[in-house]
Amino acid sequence: MQRAWSSSGSRVERIDRVLVDELGPDVLVTGQEAHHLRDVLRVVAGDTVEAFDGNGLQARGVVVGVDRDGVTLKLGEPTRSTAEAPLAVTLAVALLKGDKLTDVVRPATEIGVVAFRLFVSTNCEARDLSPVRLERLRRVAQEAARQSGRAVVPSVSEPVPFADLVLDDAVLIGDPAATTTLAAVTGTQAWRGLAAVSVVTGPEGGLTDAEVAALVDAGAHAVTLGPRVLRADTAPVALAATLLLQGGA
Repeated sequence: MQRAWSSSGSRVERIDRVLVDELGPDVLVTGQEAHHLRDVLRVVAGDTVEAFDGNGLQARGVVVGVDRDGVTLKLGEPTRSTAEAPLAVTLAVALLKGDKLTDVVRPATEIGVVAFRLFVSTNCEARDLSPVRLERLRRVAQEAARQSGRAVVPSVSEPVPFADLVLDDAVLIGDPAATTTLAAVTGTQAWRGLAAVSVVTGPEGGLTDAEVAALVDAGAHAVTLGPRVLRADTAPVALAATLLLQGGA
C-alpha cells in the first residue's frame, strides 16, 4: 500500500493506493492489502482510494466499510493508466549475489520496466533462487508500482538457464567490452518507433564472450554506456532508464 498526494488548487487530498485482483463497483480487499489499509494506514469510511489491477487499469473511489473481514471499496469506472511508458522494456537479468536483485527490481519498476526475466549464466555465483526470494522480488515489484503511481505490476519470472532464455523483442546486451554505444543503435531508423525492447545484462563476472556471441548471432546488439564499468545491479537500471527516456517515458 502506498500513500499518494493529489493537489487541486489550494486543497491537498490524501490518496491511498491499493492493488486488487479485479476492479468493479464494489470491491472487498482482504489479506495483506486489507491489513495495510486497515491497520497501517488506518483508513476509515469516506477516505479516498485509488485501486489498480496490476495490468494497467485503475479506478478512484472511497472506503465504505472497514472490519475484521477486510476493507470494502466503492469504485468508479476503471480507466487506463497514463503513467505507463510508450516503450515496453523487459530486463533479462542474470542472478546476482545477496539482495542485489532487489536493487534492480525496485528502481526499474519505478522507472517503467514491464517485466523481469531471470537467468543463470556461466559466471553466476548465485546458481538458484528460492521460492521465498522469488516471491519477495514479486512483492518488491508490487510495492514499487504502488509507490510510483503505476497501474502495471511487472512480472518476475523464475530463473532459467542462459540457453533457455527466450526474448521475442528487439534485444540489447549490456557489454562493457562492446565498442558500439547505445545511442548509435537506438538512433537508427530500424529502432525508431519500436514498441518493445529487451535488455540483457550479466552477473558480477559478466557474460562470457560465447554468451554475448550467441545473442548477437540471434540478432541482438551489444552496447556500452561509456568508459565506466557499471556494477551488475546498476547496469540494467541505467540501460532501462536511458531507453525509456529516449522513448519519451
